[in-house]
Amino acid sequence: MADFALLHRPALADAKSGSFGAPSTVQRIRLAALPEGHVLHVLSSRGSGDLTDLIPRIGDGASHAVRPYGPGQWFVIGDAPLSAAEIFAKTPLLDGKASISDQGHGRVRIGISGASVEAVLAKGTAVDLALSNFPVGHSAMTLIGHISALISRTGPESFELLVLRGFAESLWDELIQMSLEFGVDARTGK
Repeated sequence: MADFALLHRPALADAKSGSFGAPSTVQRIRLAALPEGHVLHVLSSRGSGDLTDLIPRIGDGASHAVRPYGPGQWFVIGDAPLSAAEIFAKTPLLDGKASISDQGHGRVRIGISGASVEAVLAKGTAVDLALSNFPVGHSAMTLIGHISALISRTGPESFELLVLRGFAESLWDELIQMSLEFGVDARTGK
């Protein structure tokens, strides 16, 4: 078998980038391809009890790094990539109460922010994203249009979307279309 180097190419490398829609206003939306760092899926074992205090120890200490995904499931998110050895080194922290799998290769993070961000996202999801009902740090698995995504509020006017890699560019294009009435600055980091 021939040796060859695998080259990492960000999922949104070829996505549209630039300013679109309405001219600059205070309601303008910012769309950003976030670093493809690490996405760890933590799945609790049967009868493991409450792991609320245990799961954050797996993360890098960043604010809102732990995202509830479902009953007994969390995503632990970070900007820095982790090697297999670094992920394996985290397993003793779980003391057999949960398992970790690396999902960074298959999931992409998209940031969306601006004064009208709730109105934009309301076009694609039925989740009530009002700050009073969906506070900073809250996450929910939902559909945005036809695409399944984990939506997390990261600030009063900002959200992060976690989507399967194969749907990232399609969701990116949909978010641009949904933002046109407010104007959107889309940055992929090319």
